[in-house]
Amino acid sequence: MVPFSILDLSPITQGSTVGEALQNSRRLAQEAEDSGYKRFWLAEHHGMKGIASAATSIVISHVAAGTKTIRVGSGGIMLPNHSPLVIAEQFGTLAALYPGRIDLALGRAPGTDMRTAAALRRNMEASANRFPDDVVELQALLGPVAEDQDLIAVPGGDSNVPIWLLGSSHYSAHLAGMLGLPFAFASHFAPDMLFSALEIYRERFEPSRYLDRPHAMVGIMGVAAEGDAQAQHLFTSMQQSFVALRRNARGQFPPPVASMDGLWSETEKIFVDHAMTYAVVGGPETIRRKLDQFLGQTQADELIISMPVFDVEARLKSVRLFADAQQELARAA
Repeated sequence: MVPFSILDLSPITQGSTVGEALQNSRRLAQEAEDSGYKRFWLAEHHGMKGIASAATSIVISHVAAGTKTIRVGSGGIMLPNHSPLVIAEQFGTLAALYPGRIDLALGRAPGTDMRTAAALRRNMEASANRFPDDVVELQALLGPVAEDQDLIAVPGGDSNVPIWLLGSSHYSAHLAGMLGLPFAFASHFAPDMLFSALEIYRERFEPSRYLDRPHAMVGIMGVAAEGDAQAQHLFTSMQQSFVALRRNARGQFPPPVASMDGLWSETEKIFVDHAMTYAVVGGPETIRRKLDQFLGQTQADELIISMPVFDVEARLKSVRLFADAQQELARAA
């Protein structure tokens, strides 16, 4: 059975607060745990009025404290925004608090607009160019501590927190293969590169002390409801959000609408529809069919689903319906 996981952005819905968004993330993780999901990851974004997970390691701790068995981690930490030592200390602390349950997936994008990125990184070009070296440094800081090691992360050293690389291009596919790390691809950001990135990763993979064979996770957008029409209605929240992102008019996560007509231009509709090429939206039968096709095409080792649903109860229902679909696919295999 292909493991399913959840990618959460702690959405701040219109009319709600940051505190409510963070409590909803914990509720979502508890539902995911009860429904048999493997991981619950949170993403680092900054300066977004609709996303509450900027201080990602703190939100991970909040979620892990409210769950018992599900793995909790980052999807991801944007490493060029931080020094490797700081991240080693943060995730070493998380590993000490929640042993055997913490994941650290890394990306190199800023996760924000350029002005905010400049405030985070100070030196934009140098930060991005150091990414491969910073990944290797972070691996060393989280790995076994040598007797003559000068720089030690406390906590962090010898915690051996699993590291993943995230990607929406070929860059991280090459790097993950070269370093022998597990790789997660964001197909909801770069559908055109999905299959070529997976091919590059698998072809270039070098066995390491972390993995003896490639391990690929694929990320998708997903909304499940009792019927196709209801799911498509709920999905209009994400469609509106993507239009706002394209217009650089970021706001709180919007409620669904009866129709997107008049809310987007033809060009914007084409952009959003293309970005959502692999989105799985529909009732139980539709999502089973789409999941079966997608997993067959990608041969993914794991699937991670972002569920952009405005109403938290509908979001929890979507989690349960995807879990049901996973079980049915496993029985049919």
